[in-house]
Amino acid sequence: MSMQSESDAAHNASTSQSADQSHASRSPHSLEPSQFNATELRLQEQFDVLESQFEHLKDQTRQAQRLASLGTAATMLAHEFNNLMSPVVGYAQYAIDSQDPELMAKALRITLKQTGIMTAMSDRILGLAANEANKVERVNIKGAIDDARECLIRDLSKDNIEFITEIDDSLTFLADPKQMQQVFFNLLSNARQAIEHRHGRITIAAQRIDDEMVSISFRDNGSGIPADSLDAIFGEFYSTKKNRPNKSGVGLGLTMCRDIIEEHRGTIQVASEVGKGTIFTIKLPTGD
Repeated sequence: MSMQSESDAAHNASTSQSADQSHASRSPHSLEPSQFNATELRLQEQFDVLESQFEHLKDQTRQAQRLASLGTAATMLAHEFNNLMSPVVGYAQYAIDSQDPELMAKALRITLKQTGIMTAMSDRILGLAANEANKVERVNIKGAIDDARECLIRDLSKDNIEFITEIDDSLTFLADPKQMQQVFFNLLSNARQAIEHRHGRITIAAQRIDDEMVSISFRDNGSGIPADSLDAIFGEFYSTKKNRPNKSGVGLGLTMCRDIIEEHRGTIQVASEVGKGTIFTIKLPTGD
């Protein structure tokens, strides 16, 4: 080979090597530390935005479920308002027709009593739908159950349902009381709807498991849940009410219950048998 050919070959090899090195320097795997940090920062910013949007959507979903619960309670509220207004109208009309001062005074007393009950009912429903900031505090279990039952508006005995509580007055847990009221209301509402055309029974029991946890169970003797549905009932938009006449549900109630309980470092489980009933068991920290 001539000296000129050897020189050209050496030059070409050197040029090729320089090109390879230049290409390698532009490879994503060979970013300078400053470039890598900038990329990582942008990715973190995008992740933070997505996380914020996810939390916002979760809050909206919970508010939607609150409003769905409000719709359920409002139906009962309208029915009870009619029942409460009937004696008011009856006594007022009778007092006016008779022109009896004593009957007029009685009509006013009944009106005052009945409107007071209606105002209390309305306040409970507004509180149930309120989207208030979380406030963790010590919650009395029996008191929280009573509040949730009051939100049902219509007394369970009017639907031939016996309500039993087996809860020590001193039992408490650490939670946001409004959120737990929403959980208890949903479980009670579901239990009432599961009891159809029979003598019903809802039993709520609570006990301390150990120094750190308390257990609360909601048991009904309703229609029960098929075994192949048990694994799915906590999923979004899954509802066991879709196939029941005159019943409806968007399938967010139990999902929301599970999320709230898990955020409070607790758990919720379900066991059921078709035709015999269902039991939901919640475990929550006492905060002691």
